[in-house]
Amino acid sequence: MNDPAYAGIKVTEFHQTKALDIVPEGTADMVLTFRNVHNFYMGDGDVGVENAFKAFYKALKKGGVLGVVDHRLPENLDQEENKRSGYVKQSFVIAAAEKAGFTLAAASEINANPKDTAQHPRGVWTLPPRLALGDEDKEKYTMIGESDRMTLKFVKN
Repeated sequence: MNDPAYAGIKVTEFHQTKALDIVPEGTADMVLTFRNVHNFYMGDGDVGVENAFKAFYKALKKGGVLGVVDHRLPENLDQEENKRSGYVKQSFVIAAAEKAGFTLAAASEINANPKDTAQHPRGVWTLPPRLALGDEDKEKYTMIGESDRMTLKFVKN
């Protein structure tokens, strides 16, 4: 990248059990994770999520920001029963971040979609852009649109 706007940015790899040290401890200004918490959970359950948030906390400087966007499971649905759906409860994500030491600084509804019930035959992948059922009920799922998502900002104190 030759664009000066990206000068100094370092992109690293992360895996919730295999690659936890994404940068030297306490050196990152910001960590962003988009639609990944459900993968940590689906792959390794609570341990995967706990590992991820601990790694993010370790990477950040004091005052550093963690941004999280993920598919939101309604609070009245069971997290474990819906483990393979691609959705996670917002309360689950907040609790995991707080357990790692973060403070919730803000939540936004910018990615909310009240038409999404999170109850689909192939989970979140039933909806656009994936449309996992192909042409089956395509119009129905296109009318719902993309998933309901939480958008959260945490800070390392």
